[in-house]
Amino acid sequence: MKALRFSVRTGFLALFLSLVAISVKAQFLMDMIDTTTDLGKGMISIYKRYDHLRISGYMQPQFQYASGKGPESYAGGDFNKQVDNRFMLRRGRVRFDYAHYNKRDLPTVQFVFQFDGTERGVNIRDFWGRLFDGKWDVMALTMGMFARPFGYEVNLSSGDREAPERGRMSQILMKSERDMGGMLTFEPRSKTHPLHYLKVDVGLFNGQGLSGPSDFDSHKDIIARVAMKPKPINAQGWLLSVGGSILYGGMEQFTNKIYTMESGKTDFNVDSSATNVGVIAPRQYYGADAQLVIPNGKERGATQFRAEYIRGTQTSTRLDTETPGIIPVDRAGAFAPLYIRPFDGAYFSFLQHLGHPQHQLVLKYDWYDPNRAVKGRQIGNAAAKNLTGGDVRFDTFGFGYVFYYNENMKLVLWYDRVWNESTLLEGFEEDIADNVFTARIQYRF
Repeated sequence: MKALRFSVRTGFLALFLSLVAISVKAQFLMDMIDTTTDLGKGMISIYKRYDHLRISGYMQPQFQYASGKGPESYAGGDFNKQVDNRFMLRRGRVRFDYAHYNKRDLPTVQFVFQFDGTERGVNIRDFWGRLFDGKWDVMALTMGMFARPFGYEVNLSSGDREAPERGRMSQILMKSERDMGGMLTFEPRSKTHPLHYLKVDVGLFNGQGLSGPSDFDSHKDIIARVAMKPKPINAQGWLLSVGGSILYGGMEQFTNKIYTMESGKTDFNVDSSATNVGVIAPRQYYGADAQLVIPNGKERGATQFRAEYIRGTQTSTRLDTETPGIIPVDRAGAFAPLYIRPFDGAYFSFLQHLGHPQHQLVLKYDWYDPNRAVKGRQIGNAAAKNLTGGDVRFDTFGFGYVFYYNENMKLVLWYDRVWNESTLLEGFEEDIADNVFTARIQYRF
């Protein structure tokens, strides 16, 4: 029996060492991120005709200090009520990538599994497979749990992003970024193809993302994105990429009450028609983004500009504008009414290497206005009884320094200055003390 246990353990050890050896040698196909990132560059290299397994990951321990105790925050989650500083493991990701290649050294099948482990628990982040067409080399079909193909920031990996977190707008509209669904992609893999710089994604998704355990209605979201990948635009090597995105979806109404904002009104209009039950309340986003990279010279890094704007209609609950992960209910357990708001938001980023690729200055401004129909002192006055903190606009100016020690480690020092608009609503009469400083080290393998 001891000999059998020893044999089994030896077998598992040999298998593990084999996988590690393969992962060290194998370079793998790009995921959904831009090939200008480190991960994209590593995955795009193909040099063998055999199947490949790649194991990668990163961890982000950090220290944070807030300007007040217990603020609600989009800088890594809310602080506990009596806490204004904390150590935390923001992310701990381990990812397995597998691909099968044909005789032309082109992938035919790709499989990805990624999980996130922190002091708060372990969760699956990606679990999907992709099938490539082997005739024209321009199409791919992806199914499973993966990032929604909307916008630039949502699909920029947390390991490659310079700012510690995505902007408030991205976190609210695309909470957890992922969703269950299927997607068809047009992306020519040959550099000689006349549409090599074009990428088109069209997908069908459940809608609530990872914020809920399962789909709670039969309605699906259609998400599409058309993008021009980084392309030289002059003799100096400037690279420009642009994209446009659309999300056309919604969620089923389980009550007869629906709250909407009408043009020229400063409060919600309540519709209690019995026919509202079962009707799909809209969730429609329209976005545009652009990125410009200007080389600063040999071994001096680059200057980058990024911008993204999203507006549309969001259906959520009375107190916030996040897409519900479950059917909303009130304190009594009955179905809660839905609130439909016109929103918009944007971010603008400036990134500058400081004479060397190891040192980088980053400036970022973003805003998210959950209800474009009302402003400031209109919120909380006697005539606006249905408006809440979910209708208040927030602006954030973030700035920081990034030090790239080597390919496996970087340091981020970042400060977010957050403003909420002044209203007549209790708790939002003046600016909330919710600014956050973050010191983070990222280890990567």
